[in-house]
Amino acid sequence: MDSQVTENAKLAEKYKEDANQCFNNQDFNQAIELYAKAIELNPNVAVYYANRSFAYLKTECFGYALTDADKSIEIDKSYVKGYYRRAAAHMSLGKFKMALKDYETVTKARPNDKQAKMKYTECNKIVKKMAFEKAIAVDDVKKSIADSINLENIVIEDDYSGPKLEDGNVTLEFMEDLMETYKKQGKLHRIYAYKILLDVKQLFMKQSTLVDIAIPDDSKFTVCGDIHGQFYDLMNIFKLNGLPSPSNPYLFNGDFVDRGSFSVECIFTLFGFKLLYPEHFFMSRGNHESQTMNQMYGFEGEVKAKYTAQMSELFTEVYNWLPLAHCLNNRVLVMHGGLFSRDDVELTEIRNIDRNRQPPEEGIMCELLWSDPQPQNGRAPSKRGVGVQFGPDVTKNFLEKNDLDYIIRSHEVKSEGYEMAHDGKCITVFSAPNYCDSMGNMGAFITLRGKDLKPTFVTYKAVPHPDVKPMAYANSLLSLIC
Repeated sequence: MDSQVTENAKLAEKYKEDANQCFNNQDFNQAIELYAKAIELNPNVAVYYANRSFAYLKTECFGYALTDADKSIEIDKSYVKGYYRRAAAHMSLGKFKMALKDYETVTKARPNDKQAKMKYTECNKIVKKMAFEKAIAVDDVKKSIADSINLENIVIEDDYSGPKLEDGNVTLEFMEDLMETYKKQGKLHRIYAYKILLDVKQLFMKQSTLVDIAIPDDSKFTVCGDIHGQFYDLMNIFKLNGLPSPSNPYLFNGDFVDRGSFSVECIFTLFGFKLLYPEHFFMSRGNHESQTMNQMYGFEGEVKAKYTAQMSELFTEVYNWLPLAHCLNNRVLVMHGGLFSRDDVELTEIRNIDRNRQPPEEGIMCELLWSDPQPQNGRAPSKRGVGVQFGPDVTKNFLEKNDLDYIIRSHEVKSEGYEMAHDGKCITVFSAPNYCDSMGNMGAFITLRGKDLKPTFVTYKAVPHPDVKPMAYANSLLSLIC
């Protein structure tokens, strides 16, 4: 019996070494499988769980990462890396107070660890800032950033030669000029940036939480998934599929920003087209169109670097008004995340969501932004730690209840850029190829025609971009993760 235990322990170590190699090669899913094999053979080794936790962090399975970090600490309460991993998982989920406790444990165990001290200090700053903002917030009268902006006080410098709005309006010429300027790493003047944000906020405020889109029989319609600040890949989509226009309408299904370091360029391009073609260009909110995500994953830092802190607050206001879902010809529902923890959700309930807020941690608004499909029937706790995982039976019941054909969602990296799950009734589309310059995935978009709404997939590889690394503007605490 002892020899078998020894043999298992040796083999488990071999799996761990192989997993570490896969991790170093950025094959995180294979690493996760190999760590799991090591755990199966020898389940009482803290490092196996901590390593798998790190791999889960890399694949954005923050819920699983948290569970594994907890397990590594349960096995060995003095295992410092376990606390590091748990802190990173808490940070990724925006649970800053809980992360702070773990960083405190690390700094006490390693008082000379400069990196641990820095992370504790940074996390402490965020917690204090949030406490301060909560203390000064007035619940009944929250002053709008939009109302405090006076465009007449903004001066256009004589040497500015970039794109200019025509009589305050977006035109096709302006959009073409803007995209060319961005390709050359130029910048839009802040007066026009603010004007676009103020105008697009007014436009989104008039839209429903669930937007109905009518696609004529012979017309093409394109659905794109996550863009994540990959501006040059966004330009490639337009090159492959044509610029947006009344005869070439688009729906971008959330996560326009964060991670990629050209998020400002992406969002102003998308908002510009929304203003130019309000009835033919659509945008859904993703889980990254939120203040907490933007604080952590780069967008807030990028806006502050390229513009102002005030503008980053205005973006938060605008994002609160983004629609949460779109329905194509009353047959196909499109949302960023997925379905629900309840079986009785109807489209009317989605229409009636009060969306002008930061995403809650539970309920149907949260699930629209965060949920993921799973292959087995039923539901399970989310691998991300937010939302729910839902099976083919859940999709089937929802479609039957609401007289729909299928759903389209985004939110997950897929190696081919898309995936058809749940007997073809749950389609994932992800439009950021070689996500974070490291995943090696294809990007994809979906085209369909009004008469049959049959999805056609177009896939493409990443294109070159200027030498600015992903997460260049992200919070320094995330250096543990990315």
